[in-house]
Parts: sequence; C-alpha cells; structure tokens
Amino acid sequence: MSSGAKLTSSTLLLKSDGRPPWYTPGGKNLPVYMVGIAGGSASGKTSVAKRIVESLDVPWVVIVSMDSFYRQLLPEESKRAFESNHDFDHPTSFDYATAMRVLKDLKEGKATRVPQYDFTTHSPSKETQNVYGASVVIFEGIFALYDAAILEMMDVKIFVDTDSDICLARRIKRDVAERGRDPLGVLQQYDRFVKPAYDGFVRPTMNNADVIIPRGLDNQVAIDLMIQHIKRQLDERNATIMRPVLVDKYCSSTGLRDTLVTLPQSNQVRAMQTILCDRTTSRDDFIFYSDRLSRLIIEHGLGQLPLQHKVVETPMELPYEGYEPLSVVTGVTVLRAGGVMEKALRSVARLANYGKILIVGDQKTHEPRLHYVKLPPSIKDHQVLLMDPTIVSGANAMMAIRICLDHGVLEEHIVFLSLLATPQGVHAIQVAFPKVRIVVALLDAHIGKDELLIKSGYGLFGDRYFGTED
Repeated sequence: MSSGAKLTSSTLLLKSDGRPPWYTPGGKNLPVYMVGIAGGSASGKTSVAKRIVESLDVPWVVIVSMDSFYRQLLPEESKRAFESNHDFDHPTSFDYATAMRVLKDLKEGKATRVPQYDFTTHSPSKETQNVYGASVVIFEGIFALYDAAILEMMDVKIFVDTDSDICLARRIKRDVAERGRDPLGVLQQYDRFVKPAYDGFVRPTMNNADVIIPRGLDNQVAIDLMIQHIKRQLDERNATIMRPVLVDKYCSSTGLRDTLVTLPQSNQVRAMQTILCDRTTSRDDFIFYSDRLSRLIIEHGLGQLPLQHKVVETPMELPYEGYEPLSVVTGVTVLRAGGVMEKALRSVARLANYGKILIVGDQKTHEPRLHYVKLPPSIKDHQVLLMDPTIVSGANAMMAIRICLDHGVLEEHIVFLSLLATPQGVHAIQVAFPKVRIVVALLDAHIGKDELLIKSGYGLFGDRYFGTED
C-alpha cells in the first residue's frame, strides 16, 4: 500500500442506519452483499451500477470495475495494442487471480487494494485504489459473470443487454474522448475483436444471470424492480444479524475496561477544561490552553508505551540502569483537528515518524468519510499514538484504528489520545478493539443527537482553534 494513498470517491456513504465493518464487536465483520453486473462493451453496465448505488440507500457501497484487472501485456502484445491490434475483450486479457483476491477481501469485510489500469499506456497504473471495507459490493465488467469462483460469491447476478449499434456508438465516443484512441482504430478493433468476443464469450454468460435488463439504463422499470429485489434481500439479511451495543444506548462510564486511562484530575487540569469549554474564551486563550492540555495528555500517553531495559554510561563513568522505548514511535493525527495535537507531540517527543489520516464526517449521516491516508511504510513495526481532540460516537476513531491495523500495526501497539471523550464513544472503541489503549483528559456523556457534539464540551474544536467559525 502506498504511504500516501489518496482515496477515490467510489466508496459511497449513503445512510447511517447500519454500521461499517469497524463497528462490529471483536473485529467480526458483517456479511457483505455482492452484486455482479455483466454485459457487452459500452452496454451501460457502469451506469446501471451507479443507478443502483444511488437508489439502494444503504451504507458503504463500493463499485469495483473489471477494467481494473487487465493483466500486464508482454512486449509484443503491448506493441500490437498501440496498433489497435490486440484483443482486450478475450477472457485471457484479465488477471482473475487478482480480481478474486480483491473480491474475497471485500466479501470478508476486509480492506483491500484495487489496482488501476492506464488505458493510454496499455499497462497497469502504479496507483492503487484503497477500499476500507464495504457492506455492499458491485462488481461490473464484460466478464463479471464468467469466472466460476467469482460467480459463487455473488448474491445476485445481472446482465445488461443493449443493442450492438448503440454499444458501438458509445464505445467510439468513450475511447476517443477518454482513452485517446483513433476513431478508425476503434472501429477496426471492434470488428476484429470486440464483436467476436461478445458473441463467443460475453453473451453466453447471460445464462449465468439471475436478471436480464434489456436496453440498459433506459429500462428504468427493470432497474427499479432489481433495486427493490436487492433491498428486500438486504432487509432479510440484516434482520438476522445480531447488532452490537450501539454507542447512543451506552450512557455511563460503568463497565468501561481498564484499557481506558484518564488524566489525573488536578485543579490545573479542571481549570484548563473549564477555559476550553467556556464559549466566551478568546481564540488566543483557546489555542494556548489547548496546546498546554495536549502536551499533558501526550506525556501521559507516552507513559503507556512499553519500555525495555537499557544501561548507559554517565558522565561520571558510572553506569545507569534505565529504560528506552521498545520500538520506534509514530504519531498519527486524525485531521483536521488532530493536527493541533501533533504540534504538542513535537514539543515533548523527538519522534522520527509522523502520519496523517483525513476523515470528514458526512453532514447528513454523521458517518465518517475517509479522504486521505499517509503513513510511514514501516509503521507495522512501530508503537502508534493516534490523536484526535474529541471522541463523541467513536466512529472516526474506529476508522482511524482500522486503517492502522490494515497497515499491519498490532492492535496492542496503538494508543488513542484525546482531550475530551464520551463514555459512549470509548465503549464503542473498546468493544470493537479491546486491545487498544485510550488516554483521555476528561469524560462527558452529554451528546447532542442532531449535531453529534458534546453539549458541555468544546463545540467545534478545529473551528475554534483555527479561527474558522462562522
């Protein structure tokens, strides 16, 4: 996985009833519903897939295109490709092993890397699309219903049947505009490879389909019926799932595990919290006391990291028996508010590694959206301090933890640092990730249901600190 991988928009958050994979207790993932959509080239498969996504109204839907799995061409094949003389529509043009690996990961609710293909160079791209779990996966492509092993994973199989003349017109427009092809070359390739491949390999997969949609996106009646069928199956499946304890039903600190460590509530700590919670506090004072409290919580968090014995020679030549960190420490900030704590971390610890995760809550659903990840390549061997000033529902924190785990970090090597948290949010994290230690300055259970803020808390921490309040 790239250390600076940017997330694309194909992971869609649509509704907040239901939970993404990291909400499940003990790391157990919910069953993932998979839809296969096949059809001829330019038949409208992708458009149908997007329409289904828009209409399903369920959380965490991912579209995976078979175009991502074109295999690496041999030198002679690459030469023919630039001459529009290579058959990209034959089953042997695809890397089914990689497609199977990606779909298997998604079926099991795991994070995965989806390869990307560069059609201008006829070769796999160096970039990958990182997908962090899904509740519904739509796999679309000309051979989406071809491989027997992939077919077994599908809960519903769809074939889009569109007139060949319409497909040809769409393909010419697409390949010229998006893939830099010559119109004459597109026509020659269609006559020589695309049409024979469709007749010989693609069209026969119609027999594997549960539903056939004639005319593609123009057949709104068939698409609506398919969407209703999928919704019914999802409702039946969800009804059989034992949901975990939701954070909004947990309203006290009773029963929180000993992986939670709170900052000693000295008079100074309570005084600083009072200043930060005061709506009349000036921005300068808010910044000053945020930085000061961040340094205290980071010092406390560093004290949770394991140490190993070390003997050093003193200036007076006598040995001193002490300790040193067991491994390299990496500080990972959950942006944007978490960037505040990185400043404090740099002031108290000389760390060699830093990482950033950008998570933005959806304004309507309050579910977290992941936009950017940049972590050190060797982070799997490090102790990790995850930092975010507030924990309310715990959703952002659980996503950040899941990402670190996906990069190979051990759960017991993660310490989550926060200035203010709710027992509900802490409980959710502890249920999902029982080995993660959580260090907070103060617990407060008063949650505003509409805006998901702590009522007696800081308000929008990042806006107050950075001066971006309305």
